[in-house]
Amino acid sequence: MGRLLPTKSDYEDRRNARILQNQARLNSLGVHKTLSELHSIASSAKPSKVHVRKHCNKVYDLTSLRRSDRLKGITTTQAPTTPNHISFRTSSLRVTGAGGNEERTERWPANAPLVEVKGSEMQLISSESWARRCDSKSRGSVYHSVFGICCHFCRQKKLCGEEDCKRCGTLDMDQPCIGKTDCSVCHSTNGVLCRGCLKVRYGEEMEEVRENKEWMCPHCIEENGVKPYWICNSSFCMKKRKMAPTGIAIYRCQEMGYKSVAHLLMDELERKDQRRK
Repeated sequence: MGRLLPTKSDYEDRRNARILQNQARLNSLGVHKTLSELHSIASSAKPSKVHVRKHCNKVYDLTSLRRSDRLKGITTTQAPTTPNHISFRTSSLRVTGAGGNEERTERWPANAPLVEVKGSEMQLISSESWARRCDSKSRGSVYHSVFGICCHFCRQKKLCGEEDCKRCGTLDMDQPCIGKTDCSVCHSTNGVLCRGCLKVRYGEEMEEVRENKEWMCPHCIEENGVKPYWICNSSFCMKKRKMAPTGIAIYRCQEMGYKSVAHLLMDELERKDQRRK
């Protein structure tokens, strides 16, 4: 016959007795009460609100890739009212006659640069791209290496999206682009900003800039001391100052109550300067 196992050993009795002793000791010290209070506090505390930026799906079919129309099999048509030859000038200076052999130099608006291309060498604009020009009023939808004007901040050399722009709408090179700014002081590429960058980076509206004939770019504002701590916050200019580029900082600015990135930087630079003093 097999050996019968005891129903309960002495070891189990001693173990259960120690467990009861430990529980009694913990109760006498108030450990169980403290734990229950901590659990109730943790469960009643509301979690901190974490801001999650809303994601907007970008529609990429509105802006085609910068790909040759020949490879896509699209027949291109020449833009309307485009002359066979247009003068080209990379500088913002224009030399004009002042009578006799004298010449005088004038500033040419940076949002109306002169270009020179022969008719056979002209980069044509497809009818498909031409129809999409006004899809994005903020920064434009059509890239053009010849007729596009490069924004100082986003570096996008596009035709503007303004419907009534004669320069980008009919390629009339004698007219300024109303979708790009022009500094009244320097007339340089530093003062060329598109509508989107002007609003996000400096909190200004394109319509107000057009009406203000004395509008100055951030570079000239700083040089003339018009507005202290107001600087150009493009990545190139920030690196020249030995400062880290801000990147996409508009969401952080809005959360903190600032109108634009320039307003945030102005406040930060002013507080930093005050701490030094």
